[in-house]
Amino acid sequence: MIIKKLELQNNSLVRELFELQKASYLVEANLIHFFEIPPLVETIDDLRNCEETFFGYFEDDILAGAISFTIEGEEMKICRLVVHPKHFKKGIAQKLLAIIEENDPKITVYKVSTGKDNLPAKNLYLKNGYRLINEVEAAPGLFLSNFKKSRSPAL
Repeated sequence: MIIKKLELQNNSLVRELFELQKASYLVEANLIHFFEIPPLVETIDDLRNCEETFFGYFEDDILAGAISFTIEGEEMKICRLVVHPKHFKKGIAQKLLAIIEENDPKITVYKVSTGKDNLPAKNLYLKNGYRLINEVEAAPGLFLSNFKKSRSPAL
């Protein structure tokens, strides 16, 4: 098992990430009954050119999971957390979440959203100290649960 930062200029890696997120978000789409989730409709060029920082979880040189985020000041927004369905229930999402929370001690606030009916994701965030802030209709038929986690700044 290796977790490392992903360079999206690598064509084969970005293709692998693209296929991974399609497989993962299709599971969420089925859970929440909404199939226009942005990562499901973006192109490979959209993914390559996004402004997010990605880390990947590799098992035997295969990308099994990934997480992405943006940082603004002391706030980190988790944009994507995906695990290939063949690798569900192995603790990969937990490890990816832990690595980014340990990555930058200046971060004091973490925010993340998931589909309101995506109970596995909601349980993961709640188990890791995130609080449910609200639930909103982000687009017609798409209901999101928004979470936040705060911590004291590192000295």
